[in-house]
Amino acid sequence: MANHLLEKPAEPADKRNRTRSLEELGPNYKWIALSNTTLGMLIATINSSIVLIALPDIFKGIKLNPLESQNTSYLLWMMMGFLVVTAVLVVSFGRLGDMFGRAKMYNIGFLVFTVSSIFLAATWFDGSKAAIWLIFWRVIQGVGGAFLMANSSAILTDAFPQHQRGLALGINGVAAIAGSFLGLLVGGILAPIDWNLIFLVSVPFGVVGTIWAYMKLHDTGVRQKATMDWWGNITFAVGLIAILVGITYGIQPYGASNMGWMSPMVLTCLIGGAAVLAAFAVIETRVSNPLFNLSLFKNNSFLYGNIANLMGSIGRGGLQFILIIWLQGIWLPQHGYDYTRTPLWAGIYMVPLTIGFLLSAPVSGYLSDKVGTKWFTTSGLFITAATFAALIAIPVDFNYWAFAVILLINGIGMGLFASPNRAEVMNSLPANARGSGAGMMTTFQNAAMVLSIGLFFSLMIAGLSSDLPSAMSNGLLAHGVSPADANQVASLPTVGILFAAFLGYNPIKELVGPNLHTLSQSNQDTLTGLKFFPHLISEPFSNGLSAAFTFAIVCCILGAIASLFTGRAGDKAAIEPHESVGEELASVSMGGVAARDAEHSENNSDTDGPGPDRPHRPEHAYR
Repeated sequence: MANHLLEKPAEPADKRNRTRSLEELGPNYKWIALSNTTLGMLIATINSSIVLIALPDIFKGIKLNPLESQNTSYLLWMMMGFLVVTAVLVVSFGRLGDMFGRAKMYNIGFLVFTVSSIFLAATWFDGSKAAIWLIFWRVIQGVGGAFLMANSSAILTDAFPQHQRGLALGINGVAAIAGSFLGLLVGGILAPIDWNLIFLVSVPFGVVGTIWAYMKLHDTGVRQKATMDWWGNITFAVGLIAILVGITYGIQPYGASNMGWMSPMVLTCLIGGAAVLAAFAVIETRVSNPLFNLSLFKNNSFLYGNIANLMGSIGRGGLQFILIIWLQGIWLPQHGYDYTRTPLWAGIYMVPLTIGFLLSAPVSGYLSDKVGTKWFTTSGLFITAATFAALIAIPVDFNYWAFAVILLINGIGMGLFASPNRAEVMNSLPANARGSGAGMMTTFQNAAMVLSIGLFFSLMIAGLSSDLPSAMSNGLLAHGVSPADANQVASLPTVGILFAAFLGYNPIKELVGPNLHTLSQSNQDTLTGLKFFPHLISEPFSNGLSAAFTFAIVCCILGAIASLFTGRAGDKAAIEPHESVGEELASVSMGGVAARDAEHSENNSDTDGPGPDRPHRPEHAYR
């Protein structure tokens, strides 16, 4: 009786602290954690891509012409704001979860994500004010998404025993990977109905997920008693943001130039950002608990594995954008799809890419555990490079089945590389370095996405600029437009034409303006029809496509060569057993930062695995 009375007050204290043992939470807790975190990762990754396909309807809805030069920055930040924020914050938020509780940080992320989705859907005004409002809340939504991405896998790692952890992380990771492609479909379906729905659709899931996470998720891992590396966090964030902002504005026109790489602002951002990141590197060598452990680059597998990952991510990162331009702006209209229907069908026609990845990633992860990673990573990037060459070789007005097969093989190549590459890098590290190593790898991968978009757009603009003005002028003159008007349209910035193709617009009516009514009805019908603009830009687009995909080929080949230098003798002197397929998949999907925090916590407990100073013990010895 006395013992019972003494135990009673402990329950509300546990509830307030939200920290319980797995025995107290019961055997079903792990499945609650899996379902909730999988929901969180799914809606976060869906929202990372849902805007891309819905941009035409968003700009029509807020009555803003994205093709006008003063509106280009709105278009860019609508696309890239979410990506920039998650790239910068995911490492720091993983550290916060380790210090203050992963369930708490995850729940904050769900709440922030849900509130921002409500404000995004509730946009009630038009024009530039609406664009600024959307960009602001999109950035806040990215903050919530970073919390979810950084802590979901850690919660699973804490909740599941080791023999089931791979299954849990694999399910979570596959959902995250699929979400980025599912967003294209969801956006394509909902945006033509009402653009507000692309944000509103997340709200009920967010409300349920937030309440569910608050009521049911608890911190079960060991918290790391550590101080935040504030100077490291600040310099890393400032430097990376400056570089990503410079890249974003570098693809906008500046003066008489088609791009702004020589503008003072862009140069200041790029040079200043690089200088701040150099200061960050110095700081990280002098603090006791660094955000990045730079000494890990002494390890060959870590160094060359990260180089391969960075090259592969840059080579593949802009692919989705180029495919949207190709399908939405050129191929679909040429085949009779009205511009109001192109977003949906562009998402549908890109599905083979997702299927290829989801087919090959688990298989390559499983087999690489048995026969090694090097040949999977190398062959995966060579296959990916070959598919880029195939995309250059096919005509702009391609046969869809050939296009679908190329996308399928491209996805297979990505899957062959991604999972074994992650396993190689992580398994090359001692247990006490996995935290910093996973965070660094994930940051490189996320930042490479934004870098790739900037580089791909720049190469596309450079390729288009050589032939597009003459093609535009000749095409307009052939259909009755006056030489003065035709030359004026042809001299407009190339980026506006590229964005028109990306948005699936037929910009001729906007570009020719009020003079269109002076033409014959047949010429008006031709110029504003479905086929004139796509046919006009097909050849210049082919040149830009060749430049962008040639760059991608070079990146993939460099990554494949770097992969050959992984797994060298001496790199695995002090490691734990290989990660399972599920853990690799979760890491590839940007959840690896959090997973490594849980590993770090385990390694600080009494059940430490083998480290640099400890012999390996069989798993049953820890139980």
